[in-house]
Amino acid sequence: MVQDEAHRIPVLIAVGEICDRPEIDVEGLDSIALMLAALREAETELGVPVLDRLDWLGVEDQISFPNPAPQDDLAARLPRPPLRAVKTFEASGDGPLQLINDAANLIGRGEIQLAAVVGAEALRTAAKRAQADMAAGRTPPKSSVADVAAALAGPLARKYGLLTPIDVYPLYENATRAAWGQSLAEGQRETAQIWSTFSSVAAANPHAWMRGAVSPDDIADVNANNRMVSFPYTKLMVANASVNMGAAVIVASLAMARALGVPEERIVYVGAGAAAHEDEDFLRRDSFARSASLETTVTAALERNALTPGDIDHVELYSCFPCIPKMARRVLEWPLDRPASVYGGLTFGGGPIGNCMMHAAAQMVRKLRSEGEHGLIVANGGYATHSHSLLFTRRPVPAGTFPQDYNVQAEADRRRGAVPDLLEDYEGEGVIETFTIPFDRNGEPRHATLVARAPDGARFLAHVPHDDGAMLSFLMAEDQQPVGSSGQAVRVQDRIVWRR
Repeated sequence: MVQDEAHRIPVLIAVGEICDRPEIDVEGLDSIALMLAALREAETELGVPVLDRLDWLGVEDQISFPNPAPQDDLAARLPRPPLRAVKTFEASGDGPLQLINDAANLIGRGEIQLAAVVGAEALRTAAKRAQADMAAGRTPPKSSVADVAAALAGPLARKYGLLTPIDVYPLYENATRAAWGQSLAEGQRETAQIWSTFSSVAAANPHAWMRGAVSPDDIADVNANNRMVSFPYTKLMVANASVNMGAAVIVASLAMARALGVPEERIVYVGAGAAAHEDEDFLRRDSFARSASLETTVTAALERNALTPGDIDHVELYSCFPCIPKMARRVLEWPLDRPASVYGGLTFGGGPIGNCMMHAAAQMVRKLRSEGEHGLIVANGGYATHSHSLLFTRRPVPAGTFPQDYNVQAEADRRRGAVPDLLEDYEGEGVIETFTIPFDRNGEPRHATLVARAPDGARFLAHVPHDDGAMLSFLMAEDQQPVGSSGQAVRVQDRIVWRR
């Protein structure tokens, strides 16, 4: 291999993670301090000073401590500010893979030789400090997931209570279960098996937030310690965002890795990736039973690396809510009894908002150093909106792979079905397309929101009030499939209400 080629081949040479658990919660590290700590951990693992010679710094945005330019604040704390520092557009689950892919492209172009990609969230610390602020009569900044998500909700979604991820993702869960011909029990069993495996992976991961194996029955069983949060999801089936976690990855050219003395057995190559997205408005999707973007990025990543699903040794299937890894494992034909995570998933490994896949990337590097050849990470952002799949591999990647255009939007658009018209004030006959039922902390359903179709195929929303016990029971029945059932949309005051 000629020297010029080695200067243009991107590799992963060091990783660092931190879980901050102070005895006094308000004294926990903030997001920038967590990022700096993660970078230092990566440098320590590498065994060579590199934070004073970075060409490029990529930062996953964070919401814990509102900051318009976290990359600049972090760069200023390094021994020498990097030549360039950037951040993702927003805190989104696909961001870490995008940053790693961007760093790989810059190396492929010969523009840089050494980069760091990092992110962190300190929502646990932020929440405790907010409580202290309120107790002292001060107004804390809006930094919770619910606050940030609700601020982005459109008027129609807001009217019908579709404000946060826990309100929206069950739309996909309930639609996919019907499309796959599963009963409620079968769907819950699949989730519980996947999540139990996640817990076992986390139990063996010293960097995971929750390190205890949990049985499938304990994940599916609804009780005081595992309440239903939004049908059919229990607390142990959803992301745990109340964490203080940071992770970093050092990306270098192969030539730089060798110059730094990195042993060959510790080098992991960056393979080709693929990214695509859906409409930002989750109500304007072609279907809630599939994601064309997710399907496209997974298949494109495999094709671009000349691999088949059977070639993949390890995967990380983004797991904010069960519907996402369930959809991804069907594209990959990934067996239910094989772990779908290398770090423990967002419930047990920890769900630090947009930075989850940085922790997955760190663990994937460690995993490939010890066993296997290929690892695929499938990331998700927004409301099943953004998808980015990226291969890590021990097999040397051919020279010329980078730079690569990871945008496969055109193919995703070709795969996508027609998006139905969205009606705001429809009254008349309809058929249920999918639904969501948020629960209160006492274990009672607050209401239901239906996504339904009019006879001409147009989509509309309808409300089921909390006192319509018969309808709520029908939606949650073990032996009935509400998706596809008929009813009437009628106006009651300012909302459309569903009558069966």
